[in-house]
Amino acid sequence: MNKAKAIVMSGLLALSMAGSMTSVAAAEVNVNANGGEKIRVLIEASASSGGVSTMSQSKAQLNSAKATYGKRWEFANGNSFSTEMTEKQFAALQKNKNLKVTKVDQVTVAADLRAAKKPGTVQATAQTPTQQVPWGIKSIYNNNNLASTSGGGGINIAVLDTGVNVNHIDLVNTVEQCKDFTTAAGLTNGQCNDANGHGTHVAGSALADGGSDKLGLYGVAPDSDLWAYKVLGDNGSGYSDDIAAAIRHAADQATATRTKTVINMSLGSSANNSLISSAVDYAYGKGVLVVAAAGNSGPAQGSIGYPGALRNAIAVAALENRLENGTLRVADFSSRGFTATDGDYVIGVGDVEISAPGAAIYSTWNNGGYNTISGTSMASPHVAGLAAKVWAQNPTWTAATLRTNLQNRARANDILGGRGAAVGDDYASGFGYARVQ
Repeated sequence: MNKAKAIVMSGLLALSMAGSMTSVAAAEVNVNANGGEKIRVLIEASASSGGVSTMSQSKAQLNSAKATYGKRWEFANGNSFSTEMTEKQFAALQKNKNLKVTKVDQVTVAADLRAAKKPGTVQATAQTPTQQVPWGIKSIYNNNNLASTSGGGGINIAVLDTGVNVNHIDLVNTVEQCKDFTTAAGLTNGQCNDANGHGTHVAGSALADGGSDKLGLYGVAPDSDLWAYKVLGDNGSGYSDDIAAAIRHAADQATATRTKTVINMSLGSSANNSLISSAVDYAYGKGVLVVAAAGNSGPAQGSIGYPGALRNAIAVAALENRLENGTLRVADFSSRGFTATDGDYVIGVGDVEISAPGAAIYSTWNNGGYNTISGTSMASPHVAGLAAKVWAQNPTWTAATLRTNLQNRARANDILGGRGAAVGDDYASGFGYARVQ
């Protein structure tokens, strides 16, 4: 797409997790004009005894509840919606046998794994980067002398995260959409402010273009178009309904614009969520490739977080910039799959699929400068960028064909370093390390 055209701003969700990822059915506290605390709720039509008449009653009461409380997001072809209400209203509505009423899951970002926190680590806006092509970008290109990057033209990378500083000199030319899914109004166009920094960092690794002066930082696929979708608050926490809505919106936008789209979600929780999982399936069915962080709960096996653990999402493990057994090493913090599925080269629920650089990653920051962070959140955008670069070179491919190609690239670069890493498909590194060449 033509980046010179008017920019439609949007926002993203993502996580960089140092501890275990959590999913809690907790409620964000909002204070309304009357001082009442409100919680986020999902209301579903649920005909308890079956039959046409009972379903009709359920739908009628669902519509009545929608009229009473208003809808935030609508799901399941109009058979469920999310909204906000007081605890007292929630308790009363749970007694309605024709409706299923539950609190919406809250996805919480654990602390970032920052390589350093000394003064000067986060560079001021006026400074140029200390490195234009970070180690992870050189590594995924398999070129230690790399001075700049290229590729990804015509492909969208939707970053669902804490937002993005779309005015960053190394990102401003890539921005096509900027949207906020966390506001009281639901979707708000033209804003995706990132007061956290995480989303801006993720976007930089995927597609930073060095800026108009070409003195800035480069990501994997700088010719890609950025769809910045803010799905997490400034504290790194967000709701599953907002995330699900953003996933579906990205898929619908891809269809409407007839463009190829890669969704990056550097976020997660320990438990599967039906709203997010169904949204991932919806996007994949629309031809969108979904890439997600594996999580930072390693090295224990069975610790891949959701949505990365889903079959229709690529779970990305984090590699360190050091050799072990002749290859890069899977970081101890990187979540693992299951030893029982080692060697099968089949992606099931809870499997890591691909590895990419994720430790001590230098990238763009929300103050207009740069910062270094570690986590599978940093590994995921490397794969999203690679996917965009490869897809641009093969525009007739489907998302499924592209995914197979990425898997084959990973198989060609086996990872033997780190706990659980072994020859072939393993529960630590998955198929291996997918690279440009």
